[in-house]
Amino acid sequence: MAKTKVKISERHSGSEAPRGRGRPQTRSDEETRAVILDAARHEFASAGYAATSIESVARSAGVSTKTLYRLIPNKAALFEATITDRLDRFVSQVRLRACDGDDIEGALREALIACGELILDEEVIALQRTILGESKTFPEMAQTFYQKAIRRTESTLANWLKTQADRGLIAVGEADLAAGMLLGMLAFQPQRAALFGRAAVPGRKELERRAGACAALFVKGCSVTI
Repeated sequence: MAKTKVKISERHSGSEAPRGRGRPQTRSDEETRAVILDAARHEFASAGYAATSIESVARSAGVSTKTLYRLIPNKAALFEATITDRLDRFVSQVRLRACDGDDIEGALREALIACGELILDEEVIALQRTILGESKTFPEMAQTFYQKAIRRTESTLANWLKTQADRGLIAVGEADLAAGMLLGMLAFQPQRAALFGRAAVPGRKELERRAGACAALFVKGCSVTI
């Protein structure tokens, strides 16, 4: 009997902790948070803000509610994090696509494609439907989306335009105004059609075509050479 106790004690006193009934943690907190945010984006877009719970997101992400609460304190913070995380990646992408030469039209086309991939994403549009339907009950959700998504997207493109103007590649008087006009020209029509269920979001080729047309129109204008 004593010998058996020694063996059990030795097995539990080593450098490795005993494995519990759940799966061992193999991801870092940063990786786990990314998985949670991806699951939350899908839950908010498909079920709506009111019907989405911390429990449903944790279940979808394959983590415990304890882990989720440790990384993100509540549902409002989770909703905001899904938006800011997506925007952080978008901002990094646009910065990497700054114009390195004199092909400002091509660089603008690439920047607009990056914007379009965010604005015309199916889950982002589904999220906007949710916000429109629940904004009276949860006004803070609409405010968060407006400030963290809409305004930040416009500001990111405006900063990009200003940078190119400072380098003497384009002449832009009001970068914020120009950015809003460009994004409206690029995305308003297909976004509205998708939002009201009249058409699917445009595919990559259509987005590239629209971005190219917008960039050419912005850089060259509509003047006719006689």
